Amino acid sequence: MAGARAAIRYAKAVLSLASDEKTADVVNTEMKLIANTISQSKDLSEALKSPVVSSSIKKSILLEVFKDSNKITLNLIDTLISNNRIDILGDVAEKYNQLFDKSKGIELATVTTAVALSDDLKKKVLAKAKELTGKDIEVENVIDESIIGGFILRIGDIQYNASITNQLSKLKREFILN
Repeated sequence: MAGARAAIRYAKAVLSLASDEKTADVVNTEMKLIANTISQSKDLSEALKSPVVSSSIKKSILLEVFKDSNKITLNLIDTLISNNRIDILGDVAEKYNQLFDKSKGIELATVTTAVALSDDLKKKVLAKAKELTGKDIEVENVIDESIIGGFILRIGDIQYNASITNQLSKLKREFILN
């Protein structure tokens, strides 16, 4: 819990600094890269969280992996290293992306499907979501074969469940009640 609050504070500070220096878009791209890299690399994630790996080694790993980064991103890495909080770098990057999107009026829509969305279907989902919310939408596709077919659309705290599994559950409840 404290790590999440700290991640938000660091992300707000970085966003404020990046906005002042008119590099918020560049830093946002770098934060997406950092968040994706840490979440997809088990070795990197474990190294950052490991108390056995020294701070200097963690710093050299990060500077090698993200060597072409903006000075604001590199300063964030330095600050987190010096404050012994480098283990929350991935969280800070994710929070930065969320805060950046919110500042630009962009909402994240999560579409859960049994198979990957086609480009045509993705465009239709974007159009419908923009019509419903009035905001720019960014779509993230989550694949969950257990829903059998259909989709589950989640935008913020709104969820629309049009999955086959949900429809079968409704039918089952109706049969049990009758």
